Amino acid sequence: MLRAVGMTRRQARRMVRQESIVTALIGAALGLPLGVGLAALVRYARRDEGLAFDLPVPTLAAFLAVAIASGTAAAVLPARRAARLDPLRALQYE
Repeated sequence: MLRAVGMTRRQARRMVRQESIVTALIGAALGLPLGVGLAALVRYARRDEGLAFDLPVPTLAAFLAVAIASGTAAAVLPARRAARLDPLRALQYE
């Protein structure tokens, strides 16, 4: 519908990619603290066994980078398809 009111193909591709990246970042923002919190709980539950809790910051940063890259890669084909879609045909479908 945005293409019918003047959005260019490039803008449509960019919008779909950015939405995919935001979705991947939301998943990472929820998953990282949840995983760290669960690991801390397990460490606390097994404190008698001498387990140590180390926060692997470089690994977590790498996970965040992978989340951004996978979000971008997952959006390439849908963004291309959305940009190529004829606006009048898309409105007719709705």
